[in-house]
Order: sequence, then structure tokens, then C-alpha cells
Amino acid sequence: MEDIKNYRNQSPDLRESLEKAPFFSELPEESLELVMSHAVLRSHPANRVILLESDWGGSVYFILDGWVKIRTHNVDGKEVTLNIVGKGEVIGEMAALEEAPRSTDAITLTPTTISSIPAQDFVNLLNSDPLAGVRLAQVMSKRLRQLNRRLRLREADSLSRVADTLLFLAEGQGKETTQGVEIPNLPHRELSSISGLARETVTRSLTKLEKKRLIKREDDILCIFSLDSLEQIIS
Repeated sequence: MEDIKNYRNQSPDLRESLEKAPFFSELPEESLELVMSHAVLRSHPANRVILLESDWGGSVYFILDGWVKIRTHNVDGKEVTLNIVGKGEVIGEMAALEEAPRSTDAITLTPTTISSIPAQDFVNLLNSDPLAGVRLAQVMSKRLRQLNRRLRLREADSLSRVADTLLFLAEGQGKETTQGVEIPNLPHRELSSISGLARETVTRSLTKLEKKRLIKREDDILCIFSLDSLEQIIS
């Protein structure tokens, strides 16, 4: 069951979580107050559609915890995963800025906690706080850089493309541990959609990486022992 609450009524720990999100880092108190005045907190289970393509963008969403898939469909109706985003990311901002329908779907891959604010509040924040505009530019720049890298590797061998997909996920929301960097052990169909490879090819490539002792898969977690070693696969 979804848990929907007004953010202002939450504990200081939740306010602190929002303040620690990269987008809001170092924003002045008045900007945070503007955001929190109408913020709503939602907890979603896995596999829940939270944004629909062609819907009008009435809100902007900030991921506080969990993973969300951004997808669309090609002309043949096949699902295409454009991105997987996690804690600290912003979604729904394009429709808010363009005052246009959404161009993609957003679906939770894991239990996910999201804070949303009205689109107009987001626009007002950008108009009133230059640092918020810089934060948005940083988000867009990061996405473009990741996309450029993935496009450059479209002609690479399958092992390199799977390694790059894992690095892409680690860069987005990898969690550093004593063993290495942990990311969700996503279904192979999701990795297939991101890498542009057949699911069977993804499975074989992951097995090769595991045999090389570069990764370890266990239940819901995939651990990358060394990002540098994985980088060497694609260099």
C-alpha cells in the first residue's frame, strides 16, 4: 500500500534526507522553505507506474530512496529503457519547464520513496534561486555525458557494453562498501534494454565478468569489486 503524507508533518530525519539530496545541497533556507511548503512524500512498491507518457506535467519528483526506470516505446511498440535513476535524482522536470505532456514513463524497480512538488513551485524556485538553476544544469549535463558514452560504445563488443552498463549504474547510485560498489541486481531484461543487447548475451557477459572475479551477484545486490578493473574492460 502506498503511503502518502505531507512533508511538513514528517520527522526531522526526512527533512534532512531532502536537504541532503544533491539538487538541494547548499540551497538557502528560503529556497528550501519554498520547496517544502507544498511538498508531498510518497512511498511506492516495486513495479509501480508513477509517471505516464503523454500525461501533463503537474509535478516534479525527487527520488529520496530506491530506483526508477525511465522508459518509452519504439515505433514497433517495443519497450526501450532510456535511463535508470536513483536517490538524489530529479524526474518530471522537462514537462514542467516546457508546459508540455510527459515524453516518457517512469516505473519503480524497487520500493521507492519520492517527494514531489507542484511544477509551478519548481519553476518559481529556478526563477528565484540561481543555484537551483545550476543544479538543474548539472543534472542535465550528467545525463548527456552518460548518453554520449553509451552511444560511443554501441559498436563495442558485448562484454564491454555490459561492463559499461554496470559502470553507468554504479556512477548513478552505487553504494560503496568494504567489498566494492553495490548496485541493484536488476533483471537481465532491464540490462538488455539499457545495453541494447539480447537478454541471453547479457546473461553470458555477466557470467564472464563473474568468472573474472570482477563482480559478484547475490540475491538483490550486484557488487563490483573494482570500478577501475571494469573500466579496463571497455578501454
